[in-house]
Amino acid sequence: MVGEFASSVLLAAAEPELPSVNDFLPPEILFQGTPFAINRIILIRIVATVVLLVVLGLTASRAKLIPGRWQGVVEYGIEFVRDKIVYDVMGEVRGKRYVPMIATLFFTIFVFNLCGIIPGMNMAATATVVMPLVFAVWTLIQYWIAAIREQGLGHYLRHELFTPGVPWPVYILLAPINILELLIIRPASLTIRLFANMVSGHLMVATCLAFAQYWMVDAVNKMQGIPVGAVWFLGGAAMTCFEAFVAFLQAYVFAILSTVYINLSYPEAD
Repeated sequence: MVGEFASSVLLAAAEPELPSVNDFLPPEILFQGTPFAINRIILIRIVATVVLLVVLGLTASRAKLIPGRWQGVVEYGIEFVRDKIVYDVMGEVRGKRYVPMIATLFFTIFVFNLCGIIPGMNMAATATVVMPLVFAVWTLIQYWIAAIREQGLGHYLRHELFTPGVPWPVYILLAPINILELLIIRPASLTIRLFANMVSGHLMVATCLAFAQYWMVDAVNKMQGIPVGAVWFLGGAAMTCFEAFVAFLQAYVFAILSTVYINLSYPEAD
């Protein structure tokens, strides 16, 4: 009995600390109790933004007619956003106006997402709802501006709320749904997709590594624990590679959906 009790105590003490949603609300580490309080995830955003601006700024300042390898990579990324996202959706004439905005969204979200697998950061800067919501509101503002500029507010609302060719009693149900789509559903779709993917990815990687540490370091039976921990570690490594792909994919999806939403504000897109 005593031996069983001691074993249960040791096992309980060595249980892995699994990640939770509370990990995304870390305590303040700078300027506590002030409006300028900074926690870990805000610090990650600041560092990632500074690094992105410095890298792009230095690349632009040292640009050559015949690009080197790094300049070629940066130019390929910009051309990818311009040609494969903006121009493919909006066309060249209309899309020129939005290339800077969509490129900013794509590169910022991509770098912020990658922070989740960078040692020392280990948390995506988009893993709380605030940052994706800011990007989504920017898109919301832009497609309303495009609609007002191209169609006028009255014509745009009339066309969106009261779709031509629909029997008038249907408008009682359809009009509120359409206004909800314009004001809430589109921004929410951008926000929730990005936020949920980065949170789930972080939790999966952290869970794999937590179990790997438990079996390889903290477990009582090391002979049994090391092989099991190695499997969990390989799973964590695989998930880390997958998260790098997801970081790019979510930036691409956000950028292309933003382009589509803006394009829908033009009359020809209906």
